[in-house]
Amino acid sequence: MSACCSGGCSSDKPPVDRGYRRILWIALVVNAVMFGVELFSGWAAGSVSLLADAVDFFGDAANYGVSLLVLGLAPIWRSRTALIKGLTMGGYGLFVLGAALWNAASGTVPQHTTMGVIGFVALLANLLVAVLLFSYRNGDSNMRSVWLCTRNDVIGNLAVMLAALGVFGTGAGWPDTVVASIMGVLGLSAARTVVTQARAELAPEPAIQVVARPR
Repeated sequence: MSACCSGGCSSDKPPVDRGYRRILWIALVVNAVMFGVELFSGWAAGSVSLLADAVDFFGDAANYGVSLLVLGLAPIWRSRTALIKGLTMGGYGLFVLGAALWNAASGTVPQHTTMGVIGFVALLANLLVAVLLFSYRNGDSNMRSVWLCTRNDVIGNLAVMLAALGVFGTGAGWPDTVVASIMGVLGLSAARTVVTQARAELAPEPAIQVVARPR
């Protein structure tokens, strides 16, 4: 789960060139498509780790969208958008944890082949985005945070593939449940960070009281 995107994927300044903006659009589309693919595949395969990885794609797509769509708006609108995004991510994180507990209690064994194939496709998608962003990895804080988020996404994809290997090797569903639980907790942590920062940004500044000196 990409907690690194929580507070740094938006900037007060627009991207430095059209090429970078174009790359962000490509990244947004790739992440949005993979969110749908992993969401459907996770349900079909009975894999909660795929559902958890879908949360990651959703969070990244939302961050790229925020970076592109609200750069020119007032800071308050960016904070409101971040608050909604954080609450949504938190709700989905709770759903993933609930699904993990349900699968553990019911003894569900996910389809390891689907997990492995979709996990590999997701890995390729994130590697594509990483290659596109590589030349901007040492830019400003906005560029660097986007690059770090994409780099860390690869770790999540590898975790799903390891869970698929674990299910294949043990014939049980606990590797999938363990990976999903970890990703769900990380998702809740990222959501908490987003919501906390957004609420702090939306909080009214304390009024400055002027005390008159006695004459």
